[in-house]
Order: sequence, then structure tokens, then C-alpha cells
Amino acid sequence: MTRDGSSGTPAARGAAPDGLAPVAARFGISAEDIRRAIEVALARGGEYCDVFFQHRASNALVLEDEAVNRAWTSIDLGVGVRVLMGDATGYAFTEELTPEALRRAAATASEIASRAPQGGLPGSFEVRGTPRHYRADTAFGQVAVPRKIALVRDVNQRLRAADPRVVKTTVSFSDEETEIYIVTSEGVVRHDFQPMTRLAAVCVAEQGASRETGTYNIAAREGMSFFTEERIARLAREAVRRTVLMFEAVAPQGGEMPVVLGAGASGILLHEAIGHGMEADFNRKGTSTYSTRLGRPVAEKFVNVVDDATVEAARGSINVDDEGNATERTHLVVDGVLASYLHDRLSARHFGVKPTGSGRRESFRHVPMPRMRSTYMLPGPHTPDEIIRSVARGIYCESFGNGQVNIGAGDFTFFVKTGYMIEGGKLTRPIKDTNLIGNGPAVLSKICMVGNDLEIDEGGWTCGKNGQGVPVSQGMPTCKISGVTVGGRS
Repeated sequence: MTRDGSSGTPAARGAAPDGLAPVAARFGISAEDIRRAIEVALARGGEYCDVFFQHRASNALVLEDEAVNRAWTSIDLGVGVRVLMGDATGYAFTEELTPEALRRAAATASEIASRAPQGGLPGSFEVRGTPRHYRADTAFGQVAVPRKIALVRDVNQRLRAADPRVVKTTVSFSDEETEIYIVTSEGVVRHDFQPMTRLAAVCVAEQGASRETGTYNIAAREGMSFFTEERIARLAREAVRRTVLMFEAVAPQGGEMPVVLGAGASGILLHEAIGHGMEADFNRKGTSTYSTRLGRPVAEKFVNVVDDATVEAARGSINVDDEGNATERTHLVVDGVLASYLHDRLSARHFGVKPTGSGRRESFRHVPMPRMRSTYMLPGPHTPDEIIRSVARGIYCESFGNGQVNIGAGDFTFFVKTGYMIEGGKLTRPIKDTNLIGNGPAVLSKICMVGNDLEIDEGGWTCGKNGQGVPVSQGMPTCKISGVTVGGRS
């Protein structure tokens, strides 16, 4: 007899008990073997176990020097087993989908526990419903390669035709389809199918002895219908505009001054300098500057920040997180007050709250942890023109490049990729060789105007943390920071 009192034979339980049938059918592991793996994982005293099944198919091609000269396809398939006991985590994975390999992974993960078993298997497994925040109109595996090649050639022609100074172009296309199942020792089964696509353009332009490079990309959790005429035209137009703009750019004088963050892509500053500090694992360990500020003011009353898994088709959206928790729109800052952290199962238990659906992992090879999804600031009471007119001398940041952040303290340095001088309340000369240097929590407290023009950036962002990368989105309305150190010419 097993711990739940039922017979241990497949005939008595049924070949595919409860909600395990679709998992067994998809991954070729019997329902009985999945139940047995969970039993093995908990045998040494673990409190909780989940089994994460994943299949991912990816394709990419690159056009460079007027020819498609690189293309590749990859398939990733495997399963990870996690066991929790208190704050400790045991984890093991296998790329071999056999009953023996699954049991070995479960036994390895169970090594963190060394006390009497805490309980039996659930009597049944239930497939929980999954919301739909993205769709795939066409399976990428059914899209003919010539159609993808035609797309990158179209973009390439637009780049070349946009400006005679463009001398070199690179266009890349990628698509991905990921299917996951999460089975937990609490009897919950979750499923999600996650499409992803990205189209990127890089162009090099020459003017006299000067040479500049610019990029732009668009990405979403959608099928081929995402690539509309309007989006393709904007991709080419913006890539060229951001390149040739640099021929006119000047380095601004450095020092502390007002900074206006443009709507959309400047949300990367919010993500890196502020969002990471609100991930609950840093606060559970006391390493984030926000670890003692929950329920306290951190910004002006018109500042509201959310991390949202439900933005339709956004790259950072997820229907369920990688622990099987339902996702949501998490309100991090409400009317200037720090209202919540981003929680996975471990941190939620530590703080005595529900998970926010923020437990994410790069693949079955990794443990989940609290991660952002789509992080953005909600619209405020000001117009963009009103914000720019309020600045006598400062800079306007349109997009950012590389940056460095100390997550604990929140100190950061970011390179401004494109932006403008603000002189006399007007945007004037484009800028280059410019950095922003500051502290995330301090900058949050110095936001003195927030625009009514929220824009979720459409770029293909990937967030790195503890060696794992996950797709994310971010956004901003236009907003003004009263003072930030600008690194420019002396």
C-alpha cells in the first residue's frame, strides 16, 4: 500500500490518474512514474515538491551583407525536480525522460531533507485553469522558411532605402515555442504554451570620416501576425533614425541636473535600478535597501509602479509562473508607498503572504526565484510638453544602452544611447557620450512629475539574475527627475 492508502498498481489507480494524463501523454512518462518520482522526492522528509517538464523549439536566421548567411534550429527537452524543506532547496534535472532518470533526479533533490517523511501523496491531481494573455495564430513550426527570409529581406531593403548614408545592415529573426507542465505535491497540475518572436535591425552609416551604428528591435508573445506593415516600417525607420541622429550629437556638460525620462524604453532604468530591489529574495535576506521600507513612503504620492504578468502579448507576460502559481498585476508602489515585493513560493511563506506569480526560471535546468515580468510606472497627472517646458537646462533620455547596478544599495550607472539636450524648456541638440550616475531609491524619491503617456516598450529585453536569463518587458510614461548626476564633458 502507498501512503495515501491506495494500491500501488497501475491497474488499481488507472493508467493515467486524474490530471496527470496530459503530462504523461505529452512527455512519454507514465502517470504512475510521475507519482512515484514525487514520492521519492518527499521520502527523506521534504515538505513540498514540484516537477517541471519543458519542451522548447527555437529557430533563428540572420541576413548580413545582403545575404542570409546564418540559420539554426534547436530543441530543448527535460524535467527538473525541486524539493523544499524550510528555507532550503534541493534541485536536480535530467534531459533523459525515462522513469529511472526521473527517479534519480527526485532522489538527488531529496538529499536536502533528513527527517521523517512529512506526509503522503495527494489523492488526486487536478489540472488548474490557465488564463490567456498571449496567443499564437500560427505555429512557428508550420511557417515556411522562405516566408521568414522574405521578412528579413523586406526589412533590409527598407533600411537601405531610408538613407544613402547607410552602408551596412544586419537583420535577424527568431521564433520560439515553449510548452511547460508543472506538477506539485499538493495535487496541482499547470500547463502553459508560450510563443515568442523577435525581429531586430542593426545599421551602420557613414558621413565623411564619421561612422555610427544604431539598432532597433520588436518582440512579442505572438505569431507571425505580429509583423504588421506598421511595425515593420517603424522598425526600419527607428533603426536608421537612431543611427544618423548621432552625426549631429554633442556631449552635454556634466554635473547634477534635471533629467526627463522618455516614455517607453527608458523603463529599463526603473527595471534595473529599482525593480530588482523589490524582488523578495533580496528583501528576505536583508540585502535590498527596500527590506525595511515596506508600508513606508518611497516616492511622491502620484508615483505608482506595477509589475504585470497580464499585459496582452508582451514579451514579459506569463499565464502562470514556473512554480504553477497564478499570475497577476502586482502593485509595488501605490500612491508613493511601497506596498509589496515580488514573491515566489519561498519568500511568500517567509513573509506570510500569497505568491505574486513571480517565480520564474530560465529552463528546467534552473530553480525558480522571484523575477520581474513587465515592470512599469502608471500614468500621472502631467503632460509630456508640460514636463519638458518645466526644465530650463537638463537632458531628455530616449533610450539606454549598457549599465551597471548594485542591487543591494541601488547604485547605478547607465549609458544614454539616444537623447537630447533640454534648453529653455525645449528639446534641442541630440546627445552622445552621456551617462546617468545615481541611486535607484534616491531617484525614485526625486521623481517630481509623471506624464499621462504610458508606453510599454516593444523591444526584446532579457533580464539576467544569478546566471539565469528570462524575457521581460518594461515601460514608462514621460517623467521628470529633479536631479541626477550626468556624466558628460567636463
